[in-house]
Amino acid sequence: MIERLGLAALHRLDPETAHGLSIKALQAGLVPLPGPVTSPRLRTRMAGLDLPNPVGLAAGFDKNAEALAPLARAGFGFIEVGAATPRPQPGNPRPRLFRLTEDRAAINRFGFNNQGMEAIAARLAKRPRDAVIGLNLGANKDSTDRPGDFARVLAHCAAHLDFATVNVSSPNTEKLRDLQGRAALTALLSGVIETRDALARPIPVFLKIAPDLSEDEIADIAAVARDTGVDAVIATNTTLSREGLKSPHKGEAGGLSGAPLFDKSTRVLARLSALTEGEIPLIGVGGISNAEQAYAKIRAGASAVQFYTAMVYGGVALAAEIARGLDALLARDGFASVAEAVGTGRKDWL
Repeated sequence: MIERLGLAALHRLDPETAHGLSIKALQAGLVPLPGPVTSPRLRTRMAGLDLPNPVGLAAGFDKNAEALAPLARAGFGFIEVGAATPRPQPGNPRPRLFRLTEDRAAINRFGFNNQGMEAIAARLAKRPRDAVIGLNLGANKDSTDRPGDFARVLAHCAAHLDFATVNVSSPNTEKLRDLQGRAALTALLSGVIETRDALARPIPVFLKIAPDLSEDEIADIAAVARDTGVDAVIATNTTLSREGLKSPHKGEAGGLSGAPLFDKSTRVLARLSALTEGEIPLIGVGGISNAEQAYAKIRAGASAVQFYTAMVYGGVALAAEIARGLDALLARDGFASVAEAVGTGRKDWL
């Protein structure tokens, strides 16, 4: 009830201001938090990580790692913060975040606004140790060496992380998605993996891809992920598509997230699952707002899922709600674990 009232108040403000206030509310202890949500069915081992449940927070909500302690008590099985770039950058001019309430969606064109890896690493150093926390790696907009930026952020922050994600799929940094091409992606990931392997405590490296990919491009990414030894692939980031939208903001530039992305991102996930044949764990993202959709992603091939935009409409309480609902769905269908359900409905999306 308290969170519903808070959400109603936030929706009277412009979206970016509301987002900033939601972080402050978490920091101030104003949001009811359930603590860890887990069960024997929900416990998941993925890419060497032991998760209490497979429902994660996607990057972008806590860009600067400012609310790690409360988010660790919100019911998420793992948390991804960032994206972080080597140097601080302001991102694109405001307004750059738009609610599409009629579509249960959002469009953003933030452009990797963040306080830089040094400020973010300082907060990560004080992180709760009983949570699984990763960082989305980014490149500065004006960088002359974008592949090097990813490796620099990893080297600087890795001591405080459980995993890191290479983000080449944001549509809001010019030519960033060009790094998803086979040759460029192989070179980029090889550099990041080399940096990871030289760490005192190597951590898993994930790759986050776009949903706006052709069949051939998805096949190339599957091959590169295999060849470079990436530990998991996150499918997917936001889309440039505007198909079927009703909101007055549908024409805004940027990446679309939320409900309209569900089918498109799940099809990419299923295709990637078929191509990788279970050799690489997949994390399903895009349009999840309830337990049934999280379960559909798992059955399409995901070992874990992430969400963010649905919190704009349902609040932080959704994390625990989705995890508990997923537990009930697994039990209903006779699965003793998440792993048993992975890929069992993949054919429905191919």
